[in-house]
Amino acid sequence: MSATDFPLSSRALDRLAAEGRSIAFWWRDDDARVPTPALDRLTGLARHHDLPLALAVIPDGAGPALAEHLAGDGRLSILLHGHSHANHAPANEKRAEFGDHRPGDAMAAEIAAGRAKLENLFGGCFMPVFVPPWNRIGETARFLLPTLGLPVLSVYGRARPPLAGQPFELNTHLDIMDWRAMGGLSLEEADERLSKLIEARADVTLDNGAGPEPVGVLTHHLQHDKAAWSLIEVLFDRLASHSAVSWPDLKDLLPTHCGQSLILPS
Repeated sequence: MSATDFPLSSRALDRLAAEGRSIAFWWRDDDARVPTPALDRLTGLARHHDLPLALAVIPDGAGPALAEHLAGDGRLSILLHGHSHANHAPANEKRAEFGDHRPGDAMAAEIAAGRAKLENLFGGCFMPVFVPPWNRIGETARFLLPTLGLPVLSVYGRARPPLAGQPFELNTHLDIMDWRAMGGLSLEEADERLSKLIEARADVTLDNGAGPEPVGVLTHHLQHDKAAWSLIEVLFDRLASHSAVSWPDLKDLLPTHCGQSLILPS
């Protein structure tokens, strides 16, 4: 990683490399539904750096055109991104599609239908991971996921400890967008946020044989402005080549029981 572009993060990663340690990263992009030039640019960047990309697809409106467009991309995974990305929250609450203000049976029907559709479209590229729009999910929907063949939830922020009856969390932590300005973060802001994420994991004591939570990078290809594209091009160019960074395929980050969940519940 270039000390010029990411000085704080470079020092944090260099420290890990000197200690013979590494940190796992993964990449999730939200809101895919149909082929677009922005999606082509995104997947091209992933191929250029040989990075695994988890694409959160909105099932309502997705179809064979998207599946055919993405076919043959060996390091691409497909995740379930809600149903139609519609806001059902009351006017005085933050936007959410699967909040506790909705009946459980209605949410379960949408989740099950979306899961079946994406598995049919994408086959083995589909992973049993649910990504709620706006990274918000109520407790009712959260507890429904494992019963619907989706044992993994991906939102934003530190993962909750796994508890009985709840999904395993594989979260994102570095959103490259500044949503108030509706553009990409500055290099300086991204470096500060990334360095804190690295340092937090560098201080984890690995006394249970497991590594710290992987760092999830979050992008939104349809919303990227020039600054956002520039940021991720530099970011992935640096992270793809640093000796202290690993990029496991998504399936290697999921709990071992997730393979059984690919059988649709009756």
